[in-house]
Amino acid sequence: MSTSSRSAPRREKARAATIDEIKLTALTHMRETGTVDFRFADIARAMEMTPPALYRYFADRDELLSALIADAYDDLGRAVAEARDAVPDDDIGARFLAVARAYRHWARQEPQQFALILGLPVAGYAAPADGPTTEAAQRAMSQLSSLFLQAIERGVLGPPRLRDVHPVIAECAAQKNQHLATAIPPETFQAMLHTWSTLHGFAALEAYGHFNWIDEAGRDALFDGHVRLAAEVAGMPAPKAP
Repeated sequence: MSTSSRSAPRREKARAATIDEIKLTALTHMRETGTVDFRFADIARAMEMTPPALYRYFADRDELLSALIADAYDDLGRAVAEARDAVPDDDIGARFLAVARAYRHWARQEPQQFALILGLPVAGYAAPADGPTTEAAQRAMSQLSSLFLQAIERGVLGPPRLRDVHPVIAECAAQKNQHLATAIPPETFQAMLHTWSTLHGFAALEAYGHFNWIDEAGRDALFDGHVRLAAEVAGMPAPKAP
C-alpha cells in the first residue's frame, strides 16, 4: 500500500473528527446561551479557529444548522425506538406509552435540540427541500405512526372518537397512503395528528418550564393521564395488565 493511499483514510478520519467537533461546539454554544441561533464567528472563536477555516467543512451557517437538525431528529428517533423495542411486541398499548414517555424525556433532557427541530424556526434559515433534515424528520416521526400501522394490521385499533374529517386532511391522508403498505383511514390519520400535537404540547410546556409549579410526581401522573386520554381518543388499545 502506498503512502498516499494510507494517508487518505487518516485525512478522512481527521476531517470527520473536526466536523463532529464543530457540531458539538455549536450544540454546546446553544446550550450555554439558551438559544438555537449562532454565528460562524462564535463557533470559530470557541474552537480557536478563524471563521474562514470553518468554510472548509460547512458551506455556511445554514448547512451546519441542517446537520445539527438532522442529528437531533436522529437522536430523538433512536431514543423513542429504543424505548418502544424494550416493550413486548404484542403489547401495542404499552409500546405507545413507552414511545410517549421517551419523547417527553428527550425533550426535557435536550431542550435546545428539541427547540431546534420542533420550536420556532431559526431566523433566516430555510431547510433544504427533500434534504437530510426532511429524511431525518420522517425517520423520527415514523416511530409513532408505525404503532398505528401495527395496530391496524393486528386488528386492535378501535375507531377514533372524532370521525368527521376536513377534506384537506383527507387529501393529506390519501397522499401519505401512497407510501404505505397498509392504508390508513382518513379519521385515523387525523387521530395520529391529534395524538402527536397533544403529546408535543405537553412536552413543550414542560421542556420550557411552564409546569415547574407542579412537582415531579405530579407531572409524571399528569403526563401518563395525558397519554392515556390521547390513546383512548385515537382508538389505541390500553396497555396489557402486568
